[in-house]
Amino acid sequence: MLLDTSGLMCLFDRRDFRHTDAQTFYDTAPARLTHNYVLAEFVALAHVRGVPRVAALNLVADLQDDVEVEVVWADEALHREALELLRARPDKDWSLCDAVSIILMQRSRVADALTTDHHFEQAGFRRLLPQ
Repeated sequence: MLLDTSGLMCLFDRRDFRHTDAQTFYDTAPARLTHNYVLAEFVALAHVRGVPRVAALNLVADLQDDVEVEVVWADEALHREALELLRARPDKDWSLCDAVSIILMQRSRVADALTTDHHFEQAGFRRLLPQ
């Protein structure tokens, strides 16, 4: 399962109506995959939502240190590949972070995304959380 920014927020925010589902999906996933762009985006989203900075940073640190979460570090080659995916799909309003996720999901043969983002469905994956 790919851990996307919105899914991490649902997992983090116990007040979110999707929190219980996000927790269940997280706990039962046979594998968890994310990348540094998602982690950076989560910190920014947490700031916008008024989440205490230390709590958001602690979540990111915990994910980085969790042996059950594979964190891929986007290098220049992956970044450029994601940019090319966006250029090849001008009909989509995917973010660069989404494009990196899509590429990693394709490479890893991951079908499920812990996300509320419909862009993953557009790319042929299963969005686990409603908007």
